[in-house]
Amino acid sequence: MNSVVIGSGFGGIAAALRLKAKGHDVTLIEKHPDLGGRARVFKRNGFIYDGGPTVITAPYLIDELFELFKKDPKDYIKLSPLKIWYQFIFEDKTKFNYSGNEIDMKKQIEEISKEDVKGYEKLVNFTKKIFDKGFTELADVPFNRPFMMMQQLPALLKLKSYKSVYSLVSSFIKNEKLRRMFSMHPLLVGGNPFTTTSIYGLILYLEKKWGIHYSMGGTGNIIKGFEKLMNEIGIKIIKGKEVTKIITNENKISGVQLDDNNIIESHNVICNADPPAVYEKMLNGNANKSFLFKWKKNRMEYSMGLFVYYFGTRKTYNNVEHHTIKFGSKYKEHLDDIFNKKKLNTDISYYLHRPSATDKSMAPNGKDCFYVLVPVPNNQSKINWEIEGEKMKNLVIDKMENDLMPNLRENIVEDFYLTPDYFEKDLNTKHGSGFSIQPKFSQSAYFRFHNKSEIYDGLYFVGAGTHPGAGVPGVLSSAKVLDKII
Repeated sequence: MNSVVIGSGFGGIAAALRLKAKGHDVTLIEKHPDLGGRARVFKRNGFIYDGGPTVITAPYLIDELFELFKKDPKDYIKLSPLKIWYQFIFEDKTKFNYSGNEIDMKKQIEEISKEDVKGYEKLVNFTKKIFDKGFTELADVPFNRPFMMMQQLPALLKLKSYKSVYSLVSSFIKNEKLRRMFSMHPLLVGGNPFTTTSIYGLILYLEKKWGIHYSMGGTGNIIKGFEKLMNEIGIKIIKGKEVTKIITNENKISGVQLDDNNIIESHNVICNADPPAVYEKMLNGNANKSFLFKWKKNRMEYSMGLFVYYFGTRKTYNNVEHHTIKFGSKYKEHLDDIFNKKKLNTDISYYLHRPSATDKSMAPNGKDCFYVLVPVPNNQSKINWEIEGEKMKNLVIDKMENDLMPNLRENIVEDFYLTPDYFEKDLNTKHGSGFSIQPKFSQSAYFRFHNKSEIYDGLYFVGAGTHPGAGVPGVLSSAKVLDKII
C-alpha cells in the first residue's frame, strides 16, 4: 500500500512512522526546507530557537514510535525532566513554583489561601477521573460515527464536560490567583479557559502523571531523531516542495500534485495540514456539495493567534526559570478581547521560555536564549501586523523589564518575531490561528474535523484540527487514531 503524508509536524511524522510499521510505502512531503511544522527550529548567530512546542508531556507517546521499530529512543533523543514545571508570576509580583512536588505545592497554596488546600486535592482527584476517561480511554479512539459520541455522552456529562475549565476549577478553588493558575491549561492548546470544555482539565493530571520534560538540544532534536529513524527505515522524505492539489476521481483520492507539477499517485493521503485549508484550497470543491459538512465547516470557531518574540541576550538571567507564565491584571476581560472581540489589549499575559536555564547549548557562552509567546486575536481581527508587530514587541519588552528582567532592552543582541501572518501564510492555518479550531465541547471528538474524511474516500487527517486536538500528546494521539482506521 502506497501512502502520502502531507506535512511533517509531530502528527505527520507519527502518522508516517505508524503507516511504515504497518508495511506501507510512505512518502512524506514538507513544503519547507526543514521538517517539524510548528516545531521547526530557527538558528541565528549562535542562538537556537525552537519554533513551537517546548513543553513535553507524556513522553511515552514519543518513545512508542521508536519502539515500533525495535529501536531504543535514548539512541535518538534525550529527554530531561524539569523540577520546576512553571513559575507563575502574578500582577502583585508574587511567584508560585508549580511542580510535581505535592508537599511543596500544598505549602505554597496554603500561603495564598489555606481553605483551598483541600479543594486542590479534590480538584486533582476529579481531573484524574477526567484523564482516565478522556485521555486513557478516548484519546486514540476514532470518533467518525455519531453513535460513538452518543455512547460516550452519559460518562462525559457525569464528568461535567458541559462546564468550562475555569468553571470546573472554581467549583473546587476559591482564590482568584489559584483559579487562574489551575485553569490556564486550555491556553496551551488554543482554548479560552472560560469556554473550553472541562474535559481539557485532564491536562492538569496528565502533567502530574508523567511530569514535564525538556528535549536536550531543543524540541527540534526530537524532530531530528525522528528524521534519522525515518531515513533508516526507508520512508521517502521530500522537502522544499508544496502540495498544491489533492487529486480526486469523484469522491476517491488518487494522488497529489506538487508545486513543480509533479504528480505522486496514491489512494491514501494523510494531511497534517490544517483541515479547513485542505478542504478549501487543495480539493476540487466536492466538500461544498454536502450541506451538512459545509454547515459544520462554516460554524467552526478558531483558536487565538500567537505573537512570538525570539531574542538572545548578552548576559544570563539566572533568576528566570525554564518556563514562566505571567498573568496580566485582567484575565476574563483580556481573554474576551482575544477570543470574542478580536482586539488587542495592552494588559497582556505571556509565557516566557528560557531553554538555556536547562541547556547551555542553546545560546553562545555567557549569553541567554528566550522566546516569549503572547496570545493575540487571530486574523479574523484584520489587525495589520506590519504596524502592530513592532508595537507589540516593545510592549512585551517593557512588561518583561518591569516584571523580571531589569535593563532587558539594552541587553538584547539578537531578535525577531512571528505574528498570526506567519501561521496563515507559512503554516497554512485558517485565520492564522495558532492551534486550528478551539477545543470547545461543540468542537470536540465527533464534532471536530474527522480523522477519516467525511467527504473523500482515502483522505485522512492528523494534527491539531482533528481528534483529539492540539498539543504534542494530542497530535501524537491523532496518529494512533489513524492507526486504528487504516
